[in-house]
Amino acid sequence: METAIRGRLTLSPNTVFNPKPGEKQLHCRGARTNRGILMAILTTGSGKGAGILEKPVIERTTPCRESEFDLKKSRKIAPPYRVILHNDNFNKREYVVQVLMKVIPGMTLDNAVNIMQEAHYNGMAVVIICAQADAEEHCMQLRGNGLLSSIEPASGGC
Repeated sequence: METAIRGRLTLSPNTVFNPKPGEKQLHCRGARTNRGILMAILTTGSGKGAGILEKPVIERTTPCRESEFDLKKSRKIAPPYRVILHNDNFNKREYVVQVLMKVIPGMTLDNAVNIMQEAHYNGMAVVIICAQADAEEHCMQLRGNGLLSSIEPASGGC
């Protein structure tokens, strides 16, 4: 009795095909440049005849091309948010300057002092304008260091 089995195998350079005892061995030789080749194999049962290797089926996948609309859409910048520092009666001015320089990337000593002074005299000061996720992170870090802060949508651009 002969049995026909038809299936797909994904072969890679590291794959070794070890048949069961009594079956003919299939050897693949030569360059293996495409790992994605799917091969259909037709075999006959229990040592009667050899396995037949059909023509390989190469499935090509083209990279997804995006339209100009999709590219422009992905380049859109999230609406900007302001991180606001509020004045408090608990922290010393020097500490506020140190925290601002530690938490906000690129914050200089002069900018930190100016922001601290503005918050001290006006009750609040804009620390930075950035994307919402970054604004939330900066606000949480300022609060984690004991400063009063909040965020709000910015009407203008970054």
